[in-house]
Amino acid sequence: MVVFPEGGRGVRTRIRELRARKNLTQAELADAVGVRRETIVFLERGKYNPSLKLAHDVAVVLDTTIDELFSFDGDVDVVLEE
Repeated sequence: MVVFPEGGRGVRTRIRELRARKNLTQAELADAVGVRRETIVFLERGKYNPSLKLAHDVAVVLDTTIDELFSFDGDVDVVLEE
């Protein structure tokens, strides 16, 4: 069982920062990974949890790793039931 801190969990992303470093627009990144620009907007705002494939594709285009691209707010406690 995974226990999330009170208030839920949130995803932080560095997509906007890394996209800007590569001088890519949201539309260009969206085209490169095969999604709509609105999907990139939601990803950048942390309002959309991508599939593993989409996270991988974005990381590849931005020359980074998934771990560097996304992080979670708060700690997650894993409780093993006996």
